[in-house]
Amino acid sequence: MIMKMLNKTGLTPASFLLTGIPGLEDLHLWISFPFCSMYVVAVVGNCGLLYLICCEDSLHRPMYSFLAMLSLTDLVMCSSTIPKALCIFWFHLKEISFEECLVQMVLVHTFTGMESGVLMLMALDRYVAICYPLRYATILTNPVIAKAGLSTFLRGVFLIIPFTLLVKRLPFCRGNVIPHTYCDHMSVAKLSCGNIKANVIYGLTVALLIGGFDILCITVSYTMILRAVVSLSSAEARQKAFSTCTAHICAIVFSYSPAFFCFFSHRFGSHTIPPSCHIIVANIYLLLPPTMNPIVYGVKTKQIRDCVIRILSRSKDTKSHTI
Repeated sequence: MIMKMLNKTGLTPASFLLTGIPGLEDLHLWISFPFCSMYVVAVVGNCGLLYLICCEDSLHRPMYSFLAMLSLTDLVMCSSTIPKALCIFWFHLKEISFEECLVQMVLVHTFTGMESGVLMLMALDRYVAICYPLRYATILTNPVIAKAGLSTFLRGVFLIIPFTLLVKRLPFCRGNVIPHTYCDHMSVAKLSCGNIKANVIYGLTVALLIGGFDILCITVSYTMILRAVVSLSSAEARQKAFSTCTAHICAIVFSYSPAFFCFFSHRFGSHTIPPSCHIIVANIYLLLPPTMNPIVYGVKTKQIRDCVIRILSRSKDTKSHTI
């Protein structure tokens, strides 16, 4: 009854309109092609990685368990936003219900936080593998990996769920048009004519708690790795140790570079950087890691390359026998 009254008075809209990329509406069709291509690569690549890790016994190791978590996170992260963005670009289906908007907001923020958390766990995995190689299998057992992954997921859920409560309490009297391709917490909150100070403070706190903690752990892990590698007497051993971290470092760069741009530009460059640039980078933040991570790990990780070659040769042999 209360919700109906609020809808009637316009304080809580029944739906929002996502406009896409403001200022570039005429280019939506052209912009959709790289978005769609990257999304297809992301889905195929991450599903392929998950299939390999599940089916190949040689990949049933801690490092690949964390990689499977990363692939699953990437799939949810990009699939929660890109299909809707493509519907806006192609079919002008801009409407999204209030409840769907909240669900999308929770998925986006939970799984971007999960992405950061999994990258942190992968840094700890590399630290244990390089600094304690003989105890690697006994430290990172399957139960430990499962608990670490579950804790990272629950951390995101418990920190992001309050976003919905903070948004639901707001009166919306500045229209229902969101200049974005998806429902972002602050993009929705800015439509309110109420006090959004709590939203701003809590959003900043969550970003610092998740991002700050994960970056600190990654930095400490790689500092310890660097000390351990430098102390190795053999140049070949040093190169081999560094090579095991290359793919992970690339994944960190792909994930955190657009994240830092979004974080700092929203707070310090809102008047100098065009809104369209904000929206494009925000979408790249959700698309680039899922697209590039399978490619980088496929190219840089010998075990994954060997598995792919083995499957392809097996398929080739089957076809030759059939002919």
